[in-house]
Amino acid sequence: MTLVSTQARTAVYPGSFDLLTNGHLDIIERSQKLFDRLIVAVGSNATKASPLFSVEERLDVLREATDQWANVEAAELQGLTVEFAAAKKAQFIIRGLRAISDYEFELQLALMNHRLNKNIETIFLAADPTNIFVSSRVIRDVWRHGGDISEFVPTATLKALERKSKTA
Repeated sequence: MTLVSTQARTAVYPGSFDLLTNGHLDIIERSQKLFDRLIVAVGSNATKASPLFSVEERLDVLREATDQWANVEAAELQGLTVEFAAAKKAQFIIRGLRAISDYEFELQLALMNHRLNKNIETIFLAADPTNIFVSSRVIRDVWRHGGDISEFVPTATLKALERKSKTA
């Protein structure tokens, strides 16, 4: 006899999300269909340049962009992703892949996370071909130079950038 778990299938999708792009939103939309609960975890990345938005601003953008999905929530990520996932009773970590260079880095993270907690699996989702070249860094650069980024980011990101421009 097989016992069926009554625990909600929970996943964490971590990232800096300093600009939330349509690529991120695509991974969120696809992931929320697979899980009972999806936590989009906003963290800081020490290897990236100083962020354009604070963590709280990024959380606000995420909440606005994902409010149509009842099973998606945004939360601040501090510390190790695998420890955050365990604290949230998540069984899965979602990672998006655009290119082979992403895979090499993401595989190292997945293997380390598995070593730290064998009960949490990493699931890789390939980027939609229309978003394969979209990265927050590139979109930020286009925006800073006055380029039109409206086809690459959700409305919530555009509104946040407009507010940021007015205060700069």
